[in-house]
Amino acid sequence: MIDLYTFSTSNGQRAAIMLEECGLPYRMHRIDLTKGEHKTPEFLNINPAGAVPAIVDPDGPGGAPLKLSQSAAIMLYAAQKAGRFLPLDPLRRALALQWLLFAVTDVARASTSIFLCSTIVPEKSPANVAFFEEQTLRYLRVANQRLAGHEFLADELSLADFALYPLYAVRKAFVDRANDMPELTRWGAALALRPGLARGMRACE
Repeated sequence: MIDLYTFSTSNGQRAAIMLEECGLPYRMHRIDLTKGEHKTPEFLNINPAGAVPAIVDPDGPGGAPLKLSQSAAIMLYAAQKAGRFLPLDPLRRALALQWLLFAVTDVARASTSIFLCSTIVPEKSPANVAFFEEQTLRYLRVANQRLAGHEFLADELSLADFALYPLYAVRKAFVDRANDMPELTRWGAALALRPGLARGMRACE
């Protein structure tokens, strides 16, 4: 049984989605960032960086316990452990890794910056918020372009789709307002119908 430590963030959602979709049994431990629970000695023993998500797998490689953080690393670990959602075809696998990293770096950085600039930073600037909103849309338009003529980002359903979906979901109002990303909207609606994905999203509420 894998222990997942997370909160209601896109990073946490993608880890929960991956565990659900891979059919890997797990226990959810909610780490409330607003209460500083990510700074407790108990959690820092799991992830010294004090960031969610993190997992502890008592049956890790070679049967030894494994502590693992970073959502992309958790997703790759789950895919390899379950033998699912990481394409076997070398070209599709390379594309899946490309789009996985696109989601957790480019899109996530821009989307997170909206939250930071509007909520966390000491000096708030509407211009900075608008800048990162436009950056987020720019990256989502790249995904929309990729999905034109492709059902999924790597042609077959992969961890890349599960990595991008929570970011699409949290910024769906932007996508709807822009009204120029029909392929991304079609893709998001199809993924939302998956029971495993829906359970992963709900687990982090």
